[in-house]
Amino acid sequence: MLTTIVGSSGSFPGPGGPASCYLIEAEGFRLVLDLGNGSLGALQRFAPLDGIDAVCLSHLHTDHCIDMCSYFVVQRYHPDGPRPKIPVYGPAGTAQRLASALVPNSSVDVTSAFDFCTLAAGTFELGPLRVTTAHMNHPVETFGFRVEHDGQVLAYSADTGPCDELVKLASGADVLLCEASFLDGPGHPAALHLTAREAGQHAARAGVGELVLTHLVPWNDEAATLEQAAEAFGGPLALASPGIRLPA
Repeated sequence: MLTTIVGSSGSFPGPGGPASCYLIEAEGFRLVLDLGNGSLGALQRFAPLDGIDAVCLSHLHTDHCIDMCSYFVVQRYHPDGPRPKIPVYGPAGTAQRLASALVPNSSVDVTSAFDFCTLAAGTFELGPLRVTTAHMNHPVETFGFRVEHDGQVLAYSADTGPCDELVKLASGADVLLCEASFLDGPGHPAALHLTAREAGQHAARAGVGELVLTHLVPWNDEAATLEQAAEAFGGPLALASPGIRLPA
């Protein structure tokens, strides 16, 4: 299993790359995890758009899902004709959310391009991958993911505030891809995002092999992000950036 960081910017695209998007590959199967602002273009550096086997959306904030609207255009208006439908796993209301973003107050049929499957907390098989989901601590319904293949485990926090479910989901993972939207300081909302230090604390509690910080808001200092996470997590630690490939 190989995970490629396509986009890792938090809340909006940054000068160095798009918002959240991750490509997971195993045995020729390609899963896209989130498709935030600007990520559809960058995704084409790593995989053909007609070679994606499934998409999972953690939640319906624009920085995690909005490029699905552009993907709809690719699917429906390709010069060779409409492309085969792609399974899309997301929270309840995903199809309606994308349809309204495409053409407000219209009846555009996004199901002509995608087969929508409503996520729930639990485990399911997706191609050669075993996927486990759990609810995270965020203002809208949000799922974290645990993806397993042939003994390798990747955990992904999506967006979350402090959350015991994340620790359970990531327990013993080879890699935890964890959001670190905030730096230390007062006034952070309790159920919105993690600080870098809190990401490190969650990783330490879960006993993960490596922590990769993502959802990096462009105005934060990257050195401070690493430093604060390292004070809570003593294992291998890195910042996510487009093009990085993780062996899990």
